Amino acid sequence: MKRMIVAAAVSVGSVVAFVPPAAAAAPAGTPAAALPLGPAGLHEERSTERLAPGVVLTSIVRGRKSDADAWTLHVRLPVSGDPGPRPDPAKATAVIAPKQTAEGVARQLTEAGFQPRVEAVHGPAFADVRAGLVGYTVRVGRYATEAEAQKALPALTAAGFRAGTSYTAQDGGATTGPWRVHVLTIDPRRFRGRVAASLSAPLTSLNKVSELVRAGGAIAGVNGTYFTPQGKGGPAGLYALNGQVLSEADNGRTAMILPEDGRNVRFAGMSSRFTVRAEGGARRELDGLNRVPGEVNNCGGVGGDQPTERPQHDVTCTDPDELVAFTARYGATGPSGAGAEAVLDRHGRVTELRETRGAAIPADGRTVQAVGTAADWLRAHARPGTRLSFTERILADGRPVALNPRTSILGAGPRLVRDGRVWVNAYGDGLVHTGDDESFYYNWVLRRNPRTMAGVDAQGRLLLVAADGRAAGHSEGLSVDEAARVMKALGAVQAMNLDGGGSTTMARAGGALVNRPSDAAGERGVGDGILLLPR
Repeated sequence: MKRMIVAAAVSVGSVVAFVPPAAAAAPAGTPAAALPLGPAGLHEERSTERLAPGVVLTSIVRGRKSDADAWTLHVRLPVSGDPGPRPDPAKATAVIAPKQTAEGVARQLTEAGFQPRVEAVHGPAFADVRAGLVGYTVRVGRYATEAEAQKALPALTAAGFRAGTSYTAQDGGATTGPWRVHVLTIDPRRFRGRVAASLSAPLTSLNKVSELVRAGGAIAGVNGTYFTPQGKGGPAGLYALNGQVLSEADNGRTAMILPEDGRNVRFAGMSSRFTVRAEGGARRELDGLNRVPGEVNNCGGVGGDQPTERPQHDVTCTDPDELVAFTARYGATGPSGAGAEAVLDRHGRVTELRETRGAAIPADGRTVQAVGTAADWLRAHARPGTRLSFTERILADGRPVALNPRTSILGAGPRLVRDGRVWVNAYGDGLVHTGDDESFYYNWVLRRNPRTMAGVDAQGRLLLVAADGRAAGHSEGLSVDEAARVMKALGAVQAMNLDGGGSTTMARAGGALVNRPSDAAGERGVGDGILLLPR
């Protein structure tokens, strides 16, 4: 089941109006085309507000809840092979499987007195993935509400099956919605403030977007990049804040190069190469920055990482032999554990060589942690009193990037729009996982979820977009393909995906939420945000 890889009438303020399918005239800075969601002719309403000179907030509601959509029980399937006489609940973790496996579980459900449905799932064509069959799901029942579906779950469990509830409007197929999409349009020719990356301090902490907006006195803001679990590190991918590189690239994944004036924002496939050199000329590759040695978040690393060196979203690859540097931005100390660690002053001079990891990080220096064979190298070449020097090379689409204090880089992905065309690099950006289980691809790529996106239009305006999701009857969310088509319809000629799901958040001055975050507990703490700050 491997994927085949191949090289509107709009008004200002609180007034809302119906937007016909054809593009309608709109005030400068307001997206005009109807969203390409659901069938043509769906009712669409927009409200528009100018938050500051050069900053426009547009909120779009499209479509309506359909009686054809319902809640259902989505049966968990064995990851591979024949399900046997009864699927072992401990091994039935996949939500999509090959036809033989799905039909085998369906037969068992029928024998147990249930009426299952085996449904084929097809995926769209992307820039590096062919369109076609992805696999099969197995479902039981149709219910008007999630509560009714939940009441039916115990019977499946008692019969030896595992399942969860799902809403068909969020499958990624035909529906009438509804959808809610919020768009910040920033015109750098008129906006006199700053477009700032705002990273939690220390990197191991998380903050809500509303808190970042309120604390920074921002006009508005959205969530930014992917991040690691609290306490283990910061961004899960390339991140440079005001010219300072704080984490390495998941090599090949997309990133946004963001000048603080909002002009000439770029999107590119990024890679990074770091080297440490000891006195006497000995060199070694520096595997990463500000993360736990041996744990490569979202993969895409270097030097023999397992199971792969190519990007794998939401997967942590491993490498037992790593050298990782830490700056004070990480926190007071680096992660503790076995290995070796050198403490360096601001000149790169080694002040201490330790046989365990977890030393205090100098405010104006750094530490270098090592595990496995890298620890042997560090012991041999980082003697107290000697110096270590570091080089870093950041490439955008294969070309060196010159960093400066007024530019930040936010890695995320996938790419959504390139040169005015829908262009999603699903394989290259790590959305196609190694192995036979297509569950991640189905859940993350094909199904509708909350999404946060960034793009630029033909006039050079920056677009920051939050699409609500996972809220049945309120907003169903976007598949990755729909996210790309929405960005193109909003006028983007270049665009990429940022962190989404429960992280998707947009807030305005004072921290007031614009969208409805999808977590049951409310707004989620995130690793960073993109803020519109007054001068």
